[in-house]
Amino acid sequence: MKNVMPLLLLCLALAACKTNPFTGKKTLNFYGNSQIFPMAFAQYDQFLEENTVLEDTEEARKVARVGRRIAAAAERWLDANGYPGYLKEYQWDYNLVKDSTVNAWCMPGGKIVFYSGIMPICQNETGMAVVMGHEVAHALADHGAQRMSAGTLQQIGAVGVGVAVNDPEKRNAFLQAYGLGTTLGGMLPFSRSHETEADRIGLQIMAIAGYNPDEAAELWKRMKAQGGQAPPEFLSTHPSNDTRIANLTAWAPAAKEEARKFGVTTFE
Repeated sequence: MKNVMPLLLLCLALAACKTNPFTGKKTLNFYGNSQIFPMAFAQYDQFLEENTVLEDTEEARKVARVGRRIAAAAERWLDANGYPGYLKEYQWDYNLVKDSTVNAWCMPGGKIVFYSGIMPICQNETGMAVVMGHEVAHALADHGAQRMSAGTLQQIGAVGVGVAVNDPEKRNAFLQAYGLGTTLGGMLPFSRSHETEADRIGLQIMAIAGYNPDEAAELWKRMKAQGGQAPPEFLSTHPSNDTRIANLTAWAPAAKEEARKFGVTTFE
């Protein structure tokens, strides 16, 4: 069993690779759209039933308007780069929910929610495009499925440790060490890499949609000004605000250059 488990993990990883269209890299993904999307759509519908959706307001209309532009820009990029039909199973939907939490998200398959608490930080449609581009990028790059796949591997590895160590006390110690090691050395860096990737992809998409990518760093400066005690970056699922601000500032010129390939030369 000790020899079989590493081989099993390797076989699973090799058999479950999918190409990220934005980076060209192979990514770990055990789950196809046909598995993920129905679950995501059902959870989304349940969330809307349990929360107050703000409809027929100017801010709600802005969320939908920005969302449509971001989705169209993503499709333009994918079609132009050899991925026609990549979004055919997506069912785009954009909603603003009454909640003071500073948050927004996009489920696999294009189901998007903005919380009213993030709107003052967005300030305008360009700020909303920063957030929308980032959240949509998570969905486009299959980050949700990748996190589920990584979690599956982590659980399989834990089973392997449990089987390999016979002594109960040693097994508990090994499992604790395994859990800490795989979280700090694997899952958290994995999550931070997804956030960084979504920042970069989102910047590109918002620029193609005609929004000014220079404003992304400004939004994160406003986010930083909200204060609050953040954990050290190595203990967090997200890069620090300072890291994000520096990255977004450095990447903005390249995002504009990419947008120019699509005839976009002015940004709002």
